[in-house]
Amino acid sequence: MYTTLISAAALAAQVDNPNWLIVDCRHDLANPDAGRDGYAIGHIRNAVFAELETELSGEKRGADGQFHGRHPLPDRTAFIDTLRRWGVNDETQVVAYDAHGGMFAARLWWMLRWVGHPAAAVLDGGLAGWQAGGYPMSTEAPARAAGALSDRPRLVHTVTAQDVLENIEGGERTVIDARAPDRFRGENETMDPVGGHIPGAKNRFFKDNLQPDGRFKDAAQLKADFAALVDDPAKVVAQCGSGVTACHNLLALEVAGMPGAALYPGSWSEWSSDPSRPVATGA
Repeated sequence: MYTTLISAAALAAQVDNPNWLIVDCRHDLANPDAGRDGYAIGHIRNAVFAELETELSGEKRGADGQFHGRHPLPDRTAFIDTLRRWGVNDETQVVAYDAHGGMFAARLWWMLRWVGHPAAAVLDGGLAGWQAGGYPMSTEAPARAAGALSDRPRLVHTVTAQDVLENIEGGERTVIDARAPDRFRGENETMDPVGGHIPGAKNRFFKDNLQPDGRFKDAAQLKADFAALVDDPAKVVAQCGSGVTACHNLLALEVAGMPGAALYPGSWSEWSSDPSRPVATGA
């Protein structure tokens, strides 16, 4: 069972295995159609496509009209139904990939753990690494029988905006923000109309988890990097712009052997929507 990362070579050996599911998670925040268009042009053979906006996210506003961020988690039952439609069973090994350093694939990895499915991994090096190895591509969508995935206890934790607000004064948890440094400082109005970060948060840009070739740093290096930020990974809260890229830091922590961190799904897009919540700017 692969539970964090898988190499292109290891995936290539199983690309036709009916008990494995490969999921293309490509997306572009500025062009929502880019991922599906890229999938149509060419994808890893036997991969299905996951739509971030509709399948890996839920309604932006709750029944009470409250805004929960740009990419809130979908209804848990609806997500399980999506996985079953893709053909996922309890024993299915799922491998997610994208072309963006794993920032979207990590979201699916985390969500699979959210519904209690441990056999989930991200393709290390993504699509670029796959193509560099000369492994098979396709333009056809695979036909898969519906799966019967069980609804099992979640393997991950989440926190709410209220939890984060209360933590600002208590300081028991360390909030790690995966956004680019300029966004963290409050200098990118295009991405964040309300700029800045949660007071007390620390910045760990998701790309800092990667080597120059797009593969993850090794476990020892990641552990050293995160040890400089946190003492206890079980007291970490991961966040970003909308709860997507934060999962990259959560994956990196797992690779480093530092499990137990929680996700703040609403992240900055939810936090900054309420002017009563405090905001910090600068480094």
